[in-house]
Amino acid sequence: MQTKDWLLALAALAQCLQPALADEYPYTAEQKLNANRTLSIGYVVYNGYTILDIFGPLQFINDLSWPLPIKLSIIAHQTGPIHSHPPIHHGADGMPMDMSKMIDAAIIATHTFATAPPLDALFIPGGVGDLTLIENNDRQIEDFIVSRFESTKYILSVCTGAGFLARAGVLDGRRATATKSVWKFVTQFGKNVTWVPTARWVRDEGGKVWTSSGVTAGMDMTVAWLREVYGDPEVARGVNGAEYLGVGDAAYDPFSVVFEVPGANLSMPLEGKVKPMPIYT
Repeated sequence: MQTKDWLLALAALAQCLQPALADEYPYTAEQKLNANRTLSIGYVVYNGYTILDIFGPLQFINDLSWPLPIKLSIIAHQTGPIHSHPPIHHGADGMPMDMSKMIDAAIIATHTFATAPPLDALFIPGGVGDLTLIENNDRQIEDFIVSRFESTKYILSVCTGAGFLARAGVLDGRRATATKSVWKFVTQFGKNVTWVPTARWVRDEGGKVWTSSGVTAGMDMTVAWLREVYGDPEVARGVNGAEYLGVGDAAYDPFSVVFEVPGANLSMPLEGKVKPMPIYT
């Protein structure tokens, strides 16, 4: 691509991400305030995290951080590289599982649980690494969730990340969902949790706790959450700029059918709900 063509393409992307408000869009008073104040987002990571649980939602958050004031903290047991390939853990047969041959997409933790700044939103991703933490009775993530639950406005989990929330006790008395591929594993945790078997994501009453089904569902949940925080026009620019075809219906959950989740609506059609967001000018 020639330099001139590249600059034109960059200018087109910049236009997609510009913060110009759509005059006809009915922004709420809070959305108008959110556009002018810094949103502090924290991501908890651990060795063996699922790559897309983190980087899928971060694509949309990153796009918004150009026109809007957003800060990101990556939080872990220690600062430095945190690895996506899972540490050794034991399978259902009790035999050790060494998955270190998997490719590794390390992410750099900027804070520990002790040094993390005040947060407006806290994301908890899923991953096979949670099995090692459970085996070692390592509850540092659950303890961090509890310590920040009251002061953090939004708590969001992706895939098996809901298991951390359940073990922390913050889902007690709430509605939630999780990945359908290992539904039985995740839903064994927590007390008095209303696990929703047919849901792409669940926004609990009041909008504080958001939980999604597996992996890519975290992207759909994040889009829905960002639309609530900032309004559609700002979010649509990034989503359409990424040419992302998302599921906008939280109740549409074809993978609950694929994995035959107990209590799910198994008559649900498996196609027909994926479409782009509207274009706002």
